[in-house]
Amino acid sequence: MMQIDHVQLAIPEGSENLCAPFWIAAGFTEIAKPEKLRARGGAWYRSGSAELHLGVEADFRPAAKAHPAFGTDEIDAIADRLAKARAPVRWDEEIAGRRRFFTEDPCGNRVEFLEAG
Repeated sequence: MMQIDHVQLAIPEGSENLCAPFWIAAGFTEIAKPEKLRARGGAWYRSGSAELHLGVEADFRPAAKAHPAFGTDEIDAIADRLAKARAPVRWDEEIAGRRRFFTEDPCGNRVEFLEAG
């Protein structure tokens, strides 16, 4: 049996402070990186059992197709907070019976949020 421990997205050097408001609006809380990893830059976040690691990549290109998808029971609240934080919120109805939207973090990485259940 497997479970996902964390998802990692790449970000450009120095963009940690740009990303923080987005991930906090999405319902994540920043957590401390292990001391030996702090010099690499980036940031770690958690919401429930979902952990997200932002890692600095020298030749950064945002993920345009590949993306993490987070299930949530507060999809409308997250969409509202992200919209207020000026993140794009694009609702998608391609999957019958699944409420979901796509957005991009401030670095251009694609992210999906789905209504849990």
